[in-house]
Amino acid sequence: MDIFGIPIQALMGQLLIGLINGSFYAILSLGLAIIFGLLNIINFAHGALYMTGAFCAWIGLTWLGLNYWVALIAVPVVVGALGMLIERTMLKHLYQLDHLYGLLLTFGLALIIEGLFRYRFGISGESYPVPELLSGGFNLGFMFLPKYRAWVVAVSLVVCFGSWFIIERTKLGSYLRAGTENPQLLQAFGINVPLMITLTYGFGVALAALAGVLAAPVFQVNPVMGSNLIIVVFAVVVIGGMGSIMGSIVTGLGLGLIEGLTRVFYPEASAVVIFVIMGIVLLLRPAGLFGRER
Repeated sequence: MDIFGIPIQALMGQLLIGLINGSFYAILSLGLAIIFGLLNIINFAHGALYMTGAFCAWIGLTWLGLNYWVALIAVPVVVGALGMLIERTMLKHLYQLDHLYGLLLTFGLALIIEGLFRYRFGISGESYPVPELLSGGFNLGFMFLPKYRAWVVAVSLVVCFGSWFIIERTKLGSYLRAGTENPQLLQAFGINVPLMITLTYGFGVALAALAGVLAAPVFQVNPVMGSNLIIVVFAVVVIGGMGSIMGSIVTGLGLGLIEGLTRVFYPEASAVVIFVIMGIVLLLRPAGLFGRER
């Protein structure tokens, strides 16, 4: 069976790849949106921390014998703690300054982190096995669906929409949003605003590390995997609207599917289609699809 002259197996396969990529775009752009929306920091180290999460999972398995399921919980906690340390020692001094200072600092951190991993592990990359429970797949008749790919999409949806619900629909989320608008007033009510900001940055970084653990069995674990992805993720955040939680989720998943369809119908444009969409969106709606004019 063909659709527009394309075999359905090929079309659905590319859509699945697009959905997988979109899942990583969604988780990473969500972390960026949380950090920018609540802390006003452009976190260019996000890609390097995503790579750190993938390498921590590989190191845990290879050196310590920690399996995938342990890494799925432990790695975001460890890398999130590293993010909290970065916020407490460096970023907290930049909140009252121009966004450029935060961008330059996090860009420098990204270069340092990537350089350390390149020095220790080289750039050839390391493989991470798919956990036995998620090996194999489902035969849907028109295509073969690997279990691990389905798991990545499911986890991405749960994490993304769970984070959105906490931030937009709970008392904790209202405290976080209030802290960005009037931290002095919030602190007057007994809320520890500096601690809340530190935990928020740590949570955003933990999302990047979680994406790294999920990506380890899909992509080769190497020091440049974050730098290869971060520019696309920033484009996703800009299209969805800087600081927009729902915009990051919907745009990440949608652009992944568009990228997959482009690979089917016009492969030459698949590497630039997201940036073309970004240019069009910025011309028509500078604040992004879900962003608000300020």
